[in-house]
Amino acid sequence: MLPQDSIHTALPSTIVDDTVASPSTRPQTPYQVLRSLPKDATPAQQDSAIQSWFEPSEIHYSEQPDTLHLPGHDVARDLKEVSLPQYYRENFFSSDSLYHPELSGGRIGVAGDPIPYALHNDSIITGILLCSFLLIMFGMSRISSFMIHQAKNFFYTPKVEQSFTETGTEIKFQLVFLLITSLFYGLLFFFYATRTISDTFILSSEYGLLVIYAIVIVCYFLIKVILYTIVNNIFFNQKKNLHFLGTQLFVVALEGLFMFPLVLLLTYFQLSMQNAINYCIFILSLAKILTFYKSYIIFFKQKGWFLQIILYFCALEMIPLALLWGGLLDITSILKVNY
Repeated sequence: MLPQDSIHTALPSTIVDDTVASPSTRPQTPYQVLRSLPKDATPAQQDSAIQSWFEPSEIHYSEQPDTLHLPGHDVARDLKEVSLPQYYRENFFSSDSLYHPELSGGRIGVAGDPIPYALHNDSIITGILLCSFLLIMFGMSRISSFMIHQAKNFFYTPKVEQSFTETGTEIKFQLVFLLITSLFYGLLFFFYATRTISDTFILSSEYGLLVIYAIVIVCYFLIKVILYTIVNNIFFNQKKNLHFLGTQLFVVALEGLFMFPLVLLLTYFQLSMQNAINYCIFILSLAKILTFYKSYIIFFKQKGWFLQIILYFCALEMIPLALLWGGLLDITSILKVNY
């Protein structure tokens, strides 16, 4: 075994000495160098001997076109052309990002569970409730004295000659309270529908369902006003009719004020639906009792008609309320996704 440092001693002097070697004796190929080494030379010694005779250099290909080819055959492919055919470059995984490092393949890992939709995280619902609160506070600051006066005189028997004394500002703010009450009832039924009936609807947004509910309830109040106006103008005088409509606006405004805490509890504190239903039934029952009492005081007390007021109240209060409930259920059944 020869050491690596003495590798040049194993070669003939005419070969090892690069300066004195003639072109005829100088090795022209690595094969000639390896033939001049002893048979027991190690691979490292062989590599060292080759590097001592040959130095790697850049290969320069000819720029002239190759015209030497067989007759009847096409020109040979250029060696510098390394593009692959189409059937080699396209396969089942060609669109996979792992085969294209120049493209962003996204995050690698397991996707987490998406956060489910919740109204307390909805900025639009929060904005609606905030605007409703501001409108209620502004309205109460403008007509608080009128509301207190209405509450004090609610259980008094009005005089026959009493006229309708509400101002335009008071009527406008009571109409605003009616819209707010309709919105709150729409939100409450939306909670009921999504928790007990279905949580998937054909509408692209939950806001569309909420708007439909609110519009239906506004139409319910408007239809009630129209029915009361028609019936009361037939059987009673104009002053009593206006007094009763003002009382109705006052009762609806109170409903909105009492429903606002319930909407907040359902939205942000996950109040149970059964407790919410019991609270709604209590508020609605109280409102109907107050309406029944004012109907009796204004229209029927002097005449002593008891059976007529029951028919009057059932036809103008209970039947529209039952139709509203049935209509909301039918709308929900139509809009929900049936699997």
